[in-house]
Amino acid sequence: MKISILLPYKENYSPEYPGAVSLFVYATSKLSKYKSNITVYGSTSYKNYLSKNYVNIGLKKSIFSSQTKQYINNFIKTQSKDVDLIEVHNRPNYINQINFLNKKLVLYFHNDPNSMLGSKTVNEKINLINSCSRIIFNSYWSKKQFVNQLPISYKKSQKLIVIYQSINKKKINFSKKENLISFVGKLNSAKGYDIFGKAITKILNRYPSWRANVIGDEPREKFNFNHKNLKILGFKHHAEVLKNFEKTNIAVVCSRWNEPFGRTSLEASSRGCAVIISDRGGLPETTSNGIILNKLNSKVLFIAIEELIKNKNELLNIQKKTLNNFYLTDNYISFKIDKYRSLLLKGNSIFNLYKNKSKLKILHITNFNERHNGRLFYNTGRRINNGFIRLNHSVLELSDRDIVSYSRNITDLKGSQKLNTKLIDIVSNYVPDLIVFGHADLIDNKTIEFIKLNYPNTKFCQWFLDRMDGEWKSNKDRFIKKMHLMDANFCTTDPKSLNFKKDYLTYYMPNCVDPSLEKLEAYNNDYYKSDVFFAMSHGVHRGILKKGKIDARENFIKRLIKLTPDIKFDCYGLNGVQPIWSEDFLISISQNKIGINLSQGKPSDFYSSDRFSQLIGNGLLVMIDDKTKIGNFFSKNEIITYKNLSDLSEKILKYNKDDKIRKKIAKNGREKYFKYFNSEIIADFIINRTYGVKKNFFWEIFL
Repeated sequence: MKISILLPYKENYSPEYPGAVSLFVYATSKLSKYKSNITVYGSTSYKNYLSKNYVNIGLKKSIFSSQTKQYINNFIKTQSKDVDLIEVHNRPNYINQINFLNKKLVLYFHNDPNSMLGSKTVNEKINLINSCSRIIFNSYWSKKQFVNQLPISYKKSQKLIVIYQSINKKKINFSKKENLISFVGKLNSAKGYDIFGKAITKILNRYPSWRANVIGDEPREKFNFNHKNLKILGFKHHAEVLKNFEKTNIAVVCSRWNEPFGRTSLEASSRGCAVIISDRGGLPETTSNGIILNKLNSKVLFIAIEELIKNKNELLNIQKKTLNNFYLTDNYISFKIDKYRSLLLKGNSIFNLYKNKSKLKILHITNFNERHNGRLFYNTGRRINNGFIRLNHSVLELSDRDIVSYSRNITDLKGSQKLNTKLIDIVSNYVPDLIVFGHADLIDNKTIEFIKLNYPNTKFCQWFLDRMDGEWKSNKDRFIKKMHLMDANFCTTDPKSLNFKKDYLTYYMPNCVDPSLEKLEAYNNDYYKSDVFFAMSHGVHRGILKKGKIDARENFIKRLIKLTPDIKFDCYGLNGVQPIWSEDFLISISQNKIGINLSQGKPSDFYSSDRFSQLIGNGLLVMIDDKTKIGNFFSKNEIITYKNLSDLSEKILKYNKDDKIRKKIAKNGREKYFKYFNSEIIADFIINRTYGVKKNFFWEIFL
């Protein structure tokens, strides 16, 4: 595990004349928990500055190529296979040149992105987002500059984060502060030195007990301000600048230009100065208690300085607040940097993402059946959704089938274009921690890939209820289509029986019950209109029987009725009786003793439709084919399994006569299912497996 840090060409990585980039990299690297794995690459020939971790890759001028190109080529040659992460500082144009290395790339902006080669246009910025694992800005102002013209889906990308510059604060004895006002920086009009010079000479004339120090130089622009109490000290080493701030009462940073951050005000704040700043760029973000000039001219600056001089108590109060509220220390910022490194570097535990954020934002995409006006309200998607909510997660539902149904038009025949666009907009606004798909076939894989690229902290999983064997193999294709994009996959058939590729994490998920949906306790009834309940359909969305359709279950039930003539059956979806739904379904099962769970096709390992959870969850005595293996989850006094038609007939007769035993088994079965297979447990199972958490669940010991 290695981290390479690439500095801008000609960045002075030394104590002699360090820039903001060098100070930042040096201070945070030496405190990083990865410090022994970090190598800084630059062009400074200084051997004693972080010597063990610094490599000079600068070259003398060549007639064949530019120095910058040589610099990048030299860097490329040093990047071995075991380098995991490359952090590029303040040179977006370097990213395209090193992208082919197939390393995780992080780009730091220390200047206005719109002024830099490689990040001026919208296309260049989108390319950077697509190429980099993270893009770091030194202020929210800088980030705003970058995203201003971008589509909203890119503006809110999780890759774009703000990490401020830093410096360790020092304990200050305010009684030892001097009547000193300081200006540090380039002595030019962009920095507002002319404004400061005019104001400070008037201040020093009016308040002769006060002095002023100016640290900095500027060979390209000259201003001559003279006063006996004004010292122009020229360039000073960084340590001397900090010493000056320790004795300074008032620091002035009155820049005209939009400073992306403003290190001078940061350093002055860390030494307990009262800091006067202009409202330009990221300057207001550098100090918690700065005095912000409402207009930028020498008169307004003079008034701001004079008010502090005249009001010593207010001056001391601002100084103490500024120091006490200062938090941008090297340790804190180094920790923030290491936090994203840990997320990106190999071997990072996905579990930590969940452990450190136990309350998730979940986007649940499935068919919530709004368009069916409550007929299909009782469905597994809603049960799982309720489970997420009961676990105290924030849950946003997206009913995909309803969206496409309402959005079809002549230019979007399926409505899928609208759905996919809407999903991206929702993600950019809600920024979910976890996206859960349930049968969301019309969500395009390209849409998921786009979200994964721009929201790398977001996890993805899918669940699937339908059969995927025999004549239903097309369902398996639907499920497989998204598998490679998911962090976990869940289905209601034992995955081992479906022969999925081992590359994809796929888990068996039982059908769940929910206390708000499975409310009945049918075993408590004393009067029933019939004995045995059975219901089927030719498709839940269709809702009615399809003419000419043949279902093998119909023949099985007809034979069972003939074999058991003394039993009163209450059947729906066969013999011309239409399927039953919603409240009508609940009323019917409440008036029956026994429920037969019979899914389409041959029995498959641990598979059943969600009809099983409805029957057992509402307190019927459930009978199910032994070959499904679902009976393995229960004891003999919790559920009834049958081996064949005659065995089923005999058991119906037996338990229909013995109300006491029937009610006891039905109650035990319901209690068992609510204990181990309720919606909270299934939702928790989905989350834990998606985040790689090793937690035991009851049914897994039987698989």
